[in-house]
Amino acid sequence: MNQAQQPQSQLKIHKLYIKEASYEIPEGVAGFSQEWAPELNVELHTQTKALSEKNTHDVVLTVKCTVNNQQKPAFVVEVQQAGIFEVLAPNEAELHRTLGTLCPNLLYPYLREVVSNLVLKGGFPQLSLAPINFELIYQQQLAKQNDDKKDA
Repeated sequence: MNQAQQPQSQLKIHKLYIKEASYEIPEGVAGFSQEWAPELNVELHTQTKALSEKNTHDVVLTVKCTVNNQQKPAFVVEVQQAGIFEVLAPNEAELHRTLGTLCPNLLYPYLREVVSNLVLKGGFPQLSLAPINFELIYQQQLAKQNDDKKDA
């Protein structure tokens, strides 16, 4: 059976919400007086949890952006963008693929907007996170899991 003939998951969005958001300027106003030469570090991960309602899952996409300026911390922003999704999948593998790729793809634009707004309202130039290929990340994680199984 080729890719086009494989059964696909059906996805329904019940709720999109910000689970947590934080913004910190460790150096306070001193961070605004230096020439702006930012260095960005981004950490991103996804967490899923089955809910009590049948076929329903809570998916949380978390990003932590740490920006240093002149080798000192300028700001740290962390956002957890979440969604409650109903996923009707033909099998377990397709369920995991949907939760690991499609759901984060739907959450990411909202997460990017929250990060951008927090940074801008915090007094720094807008931070626009680059697009992310969640399908590629998912495939890399599967390959790593398969390699780990072979090594065990």
